[in-house]
Amino acid sequence: MAINRGEVIGAMSKVQAIGNAEGLIPAYNVFVTQLPGKFWNGFAERLTRSVDQDSLEAAEWLLVNAAQECGYHTGYGIITSDEWKAVVAPQIQNQAEDTLHGAFAVFTAWGWAKSEIVELVAGEKMVVRAYDYYESDGVTYGQASRPSAYMIRGVCAAFMDLAYGGEYDPTGQTGLRTFQCQQTKGIECGDEYGEFVVTRTAG
Repeated sequence: MAINRGEVIGAMSKVQAIGNAEGLIPAYNVFVTQLPGKFWNGFAERLTRSVDQDSLEAAEWLLVNAAQECGYHTGYGIITSDEWKAVVAPQIQNQAEDTLHGAFAVFTAWGWAKSEIVELVAGEKMVVRAYDYYESDGVTYGQASRPSAYMIRGVCAAFMDLAYGGEYDPTGQTGLRTFQCQQTKGIECGDEYGEFVVTRTAG
């Protein structure tokens, strides 16, 4: 890996995210919103608690899918932004691998999760560990019955889509959902960290 994580995190965390008159924050070549993590956690909790056990997996898939779509398009905006070109691009030697490591450094700098890749098989598999992620915030430690970091699951898969799913497609018809992610550990379930395993989608 050629990426200096500390350097990327330090530089990207200094980028000011200032809202415009419409309340949006133009940054990293995308528009982002600034809302508290509790808002998103509360939304996910209400959705998953409002369905019966037979429908829970489908409800969770909707949350993960929304995050994967967002991560795919937002991720592309990030890796084509002026900020990326100035800080990360000069460090890239292996395009796909270093782009992924750089993307998770930016993910960390944004404060979504202290996250890093611990295993990467080019084009096939990625394992990410995440510490102190916002989706575990406010959850009584070890009390969740199942992992619930839906946003990180979707974004992990989306980043692999961007790295190995072919040319970016702004319509999302190709490239998107070429990978899927399962959360195998969670702080919310009493584990030391969240673990996310990304593999190619079957078929």
